[in-house]
Amino acid sequence: MFITLLIVTFLIAAAVAVLVARWFASPIERILGQIVDPDITFAWAKYLRFAVLVVGISSGVRIFQLERYISPTYGPESQILELTRDRWVLEIYRTVIGTLQGIAWVLLVFFVVGLLAFVVVRLGESRIRRRSDAH
Repeated sequence: MFITLLIVTFLIAAAVAVLVARWFASPIERILGQIVDPDITFAWAKYLRFAVLVVGISSGVRIFQLERYISPTYGPESQILELTRDRWVLEIYRTVIGTLQGIAWVLLVFFVVGLLAFVVVRLGESRIRRRSDAH
């Protein structure tokens, strides 16, 4: 039963991560197109999609939490948790939420860094324009 839970949580986390990566593909490419050279925008966008997938899956499949179903808990009444229908629903919910939280952090960092880089690029362009207008 544990192996089935592990596989199901992995597949759900992967599906959620793929959907979110596809949903944000266009905004990511547009932002990168404004910041970096168009020749490397594709490579950076591909790397960021990969990072979204890896972080999403690793955040959604929480191995430490799943170990409770195969290893006894510590304490006076150490026991292995039983996988009931309610626990399945809870683990699937945790998988979806964990995946989305991990991806949200990755995208938040990307968008903050992207915003800062965009401002720096625009400031640099305006300085170059002012210098060329002065000559």
